Amino acid sequence: MPLLQGSQASINYKQSGQGPDIVWVSGAGGTADSWDHYQLPFFKDDFRNTAYDTRGVGSTVCELPQPWPIEGFALDVAELIRAVCDPPVAIVGLSFGAGIVQQVAIDYPELVRVAIPMGTGAVSVGWTWDYQMAEIEWRRAGHGFAEDRSSAVMAAMHYAAMYYPAKVLGDRELWPRLRDDLIAYYEGGGEEDSLVAQWLPCVTFDQTEQLPGCTVPMHVVSFEQDVQAVPQDNLEVAELAGDGHYHEFAGMGHCSIYGHTHDILNPFIKELVERYL
Repeated sequence: MPLLQGSQASINYKQSGQGPDIVWVSGAGGTADSWDHYQLPFFKDDFRNTAYDTRGVGSTVCELPQPWPIEGFALDVAELIRAVCDPPVAIVGLSFGAGIVQQVAIDYPELVRVAIPMGTGAVSVGWTWDYQMAEIEWRRAGHGFAEDRSSAVMAAMHYAAMYYPAKVLGDRELWPRLRDDLIAYYEGGGEEDSLVAQWLPCVTFDQTEQLPGCTVPMHVVSFEQDVQAVPQDNLEVAELAGDGHYHEFAGMGHCSIYGHTHDILNPFIKELVERYL
């Protein structure tokens, strides 16, 4: 994949398809490949799709000392859009990637026609603060999930309960496929090396004062069964944003877009994008 030398990072990215630009921003630990299986086949015939490794994962390298603020992650996206897209673009992100999407819309509104953050929040408080800080401190203490296959299996079981709703975990046909994907991900190292670098901005950022001044149309996609980014936090983003819109999907979890309900979410995202591009 090509590399773009940005002002703070060397950004590894890839593009596929032709048409108006959609930029895809992965959640913590995700790479440019995160969208390959479930999203890009649906969008590649109608849009030019740009995906990239966020700083701290894959082949994107940032030599600046940590912690990296969310504004730095947003700068990387802005420089990528200016260099390889035809702005303004549609920008879609999940989890930490959604926070980055929001920051790009706040800091660089001229580059964004519509922002679609999924599984998100404006500030980390309560449960979202507690569980992330617990994992950050656990890693800082030297623990992890990537030491061997048994550790990878444990990681898959641990995170599956936070990614998917109970009915997915109990689906005897769907669950084995999702399980094997998760185990392969964590056997490959998963987000072990990136967790502190990328989760720390998730707990320290605060967009509550910035979002009201953001006039980019922001369509917040929330999942009813999301225990990582609870629906109340998503709703707060939509209510704070200067041009915010809230969409809640029943029976979905934080990562349902991967292998569970992508056949529902992809057409919905496409309709939103076509409305603005």
